[in-house]
Amino acid sequence: MSEELAAIEHEDRGSKGRYVIRGAGGAEAEMTYSNVSEQLFIIDHTEVPDAFRGQGAGLRLVTRAVEDARAAGKKIIPLCPFAAAQFRRHPEWADVLNG
Repeated sequence: MSEELAAIEHEDRGSKGRYVIRGAGGAEAEMTYSNVSEQLFIIDHTEVPDAFRGQGAGLRLVTRAVEDARAAGKKIIPLCPFAAAQFRRHPEWADVLNG
């Protein structure tokens, strides 16, 4: 049984943060990051529960981080394998890729 995808919430905790999509049944899809500096952060983990599988939740989370980085003039290091794969699939994100 899949859940309807809700809006993405951004939780900034200073040195770390996360983007999260909460489902009605309590499931959470999340992408966590660590701030390296004012202009650079690392995407370190993406997790999508079975309730969200096949709905593009992971891609939505990474896309939101790219949009936020672009708006703030930041760069991203995608250490998370899923995020790194998405950066390879989306060459239009090169402007926020650190490297």
